[in-house]
Amino acid sequence: MTKDVARIGVEVAVDRIRIIGIGEDGPAGLTPRALRLVEEAELLAGGERHLAFFPDHPAERLVIKSNLAEVAGRLAECLGRRRAVVLASGDPNFYGIARYLTGKLSRRRVEIVPNVSSMQLAFARVGLPWDDAWLASVHGRPVADVVEGVRRHPKVGLFTDDRHTPAAVARALLAAGVADRAAYVCENLGGADERVTETSLSRLAAGGADFSPLNVLILAGEAEPAAAGGTEPAAGLAGEPAAAAGGPVAAGTGGPVAAGTGGPVERAAALWGLGLPEGAFHQRKPRRGLITKTEVRVLSLARMNLRRDSIVWDIGAGTGAVGIEAARLAPEGRVYAIEKNAADMDNIRRNIARFGVGNMEAVQGVAPAGLEAFPDPDAVFIGGSGGRMEGILEEVCRRLRPGGRVVLNAATLENLAEADRLLRRRGWERDVTLVQIARSRPVAAGRGIEGGEELSLTRLASLDPVFIITAWRPGEGLPDDLFIEEGGR
Repeated sequence: MTKDVARIGVEVAVDRIRIIGIGEDGPAGLTPRALRLVEEAELLAGGERHLAFFPDHPAERLVIKSNLAEVAGRLAECLGRRRAVVLASGDPNFYGIARYLTGKLSRRRVEIVPNVSSMQLAFARVGLPWDDAWLASVHGRPVADVVEGVRRHPKVGLFTDDRHTPAAVARALLAAGVADRAAYVCENLGGADERVTETSLSRLAAGGADFSPLNVLILAGEAEPAAAGGTEPAAGLAGEPAAAAGGPVAAGTGGPVAAGTGGPVERAAALWGLGLPEGAFHQRKPRRGLITKTEVRVLSLARMNLRRDSIVWDIGAGTGAVGIEAARLAPEGRVYAIEKNAADMDNIRRNIARFGVGNMEAVQGVAPAGLEAFPDPDAVFIGGSGGRMEGILEEVCRRLRPGGRVVLNAATLENLAEADRLLRRRGWERDVTLVQIARSRPVAAGRGIEGGEELSLTRLASLDPVFIITAWRPGEGLPDDLFIEEGGR
């Protein structure tokens, strides 16, 4: 069975709404067909800047601001009756109005006529390919949503707005621990006042530069040492140097941010995958190893069944190691940690900054008190209960979202027995794994028989065993159970 899909080029006067992309060069940048569709429109909708390109157009005008519901309603009334055209910036289908209107009107009642995206123009002006870039927008969205994407990708393109300016974005990224890098601010692309400025995150964060609200921010490559001026036009491009003074300031702190954020540990962590080494974390008592061991941490995270957008609780967070790894695995989600010890809280905050996880927050408290302020979780890790296991599990089991997982680490038989008893009483399914780890350790060098060659020996040193308890509601079995039920062997 096939469905008829409207073909590009087939002219039907009133059966579809046309969304036409337009650049800063106005009508001159439109194709003959796009220009004819605009000229024939009986209702012309768009932002004030777009409508100003056609001052003498006889059509009824509909200014688009924050009135999208009204605009969609008016356009729906036009279907089958009047020729309606919506003007939108660049490619309306790329972080543009087309997503909203096709959702409201049906994509088969809308024809999209794209222009060159300002993102495409920005990379062209800078002279960089963009097929390997990570593209996102902070237009009307929090910068926190893009921190992990920026951290993980060496080449980034961002749409900004008049609130999330290049300077504000730079300050937020540096405050979240993103390393300094080269930056390009591309303004009014395609217009007579187009300008491309080459700078860096740290120099942008310093402020002093004034940019048009119509800009794209590109981040690519290592930042070069600052010259006497703060910013400068990209080579061969129009624009004047924008002055910058003072040192960069962390957002909301008033304190300085180092131009080259992070030392060797921070730079290595940005490239490290799952299983961050224990020695990379700030710890209260490193000799006693009060941190979830790397191997146990990795196995516990695997049991938590995290998605990119998971909401995670880390109860009894200690150094925050599990929460930090969870935040890296769920860059579009958020981790909420709670820890009772003030000294550990200080280390958690330092570790959050060290590993630059902008999607994790920690509070000091004694769970279950304090959990009521967290949103309902998709996964919960309990690294310590402080003798309040029953109250913690009662709150966790009540609020865990469907399909969620609870993972506990227990170092003693008594804690294992208590957790199993409480979960059994609630009728929850359980799985227990005993993790016994031995790591290689060098043995003091010695000489062989009769004073022969010096020997270099290695032994295995065992770590304390740990129980990993995984729990879930009945009927929401672990993937292994599901595969078996489907007949896999």
